[in-house]
Amino acid sequence: MPTTVKNSVSTKNSNPIVEIKAFREDVIMPKKGTSKAAGYDLCAWAKDYYEDNALIQPGSTLIVKTGLNVNIPEGYEIQVRPRSGLAAKSMISVLNTPGTIDADYCGDGEDFELKVILVNHGKMPFAVRHGDRIAQMVICELPKVDLKVVDEFTSISNTDRTGGLGSTGV
Repeated sequence: MPTTVKNSVSTKNSNPIVEIKAFREDVIMPKKGTSKAAGYDLCAWAKDYYEDNALIQPGSTLIVKTGLNVNIPEGYEIQVRPRSGLAAKSMISVLNTPGTIDADYCGDGEDFELKVILVNHGKMPFAVRHGDRIAQMVICELPKVDLKVVDEFTSISNTDRTGGLGSTGV
């Protein structure tokens, strides 16, 4: 049965709360693998796939459901990142790394379901099964900045860099 669980950003009572709600049956709630982990493991909700799994063909993507809705306080985001073990062992990654879940992406049900875009960089099909840990979510505070359009920069840091992509070597 779906339940509502509140996960705090930290252990202090005065810190913002990120609310996590399961709206599908048999959802596995996010949790940290260790007490010092930065991210909470996200698990696949794959009950609507044949025999509770789906195949991601090589070079293809799959949008994987989690069965979760989130309520993020203003000034925070959730970053959805790959799990290093999936990347190293199976060449599975999050396509839009990191995926950003904004504070205004909140609501109940399928329209606001937390989903993960997985990509298979490997040479073999990869099965996503219900309950598999498929990504991790990291809750980040956003800096408060103002964007100012200028005709000229007020100052530029001195740099030895010449060029753009790959200019510092391998």
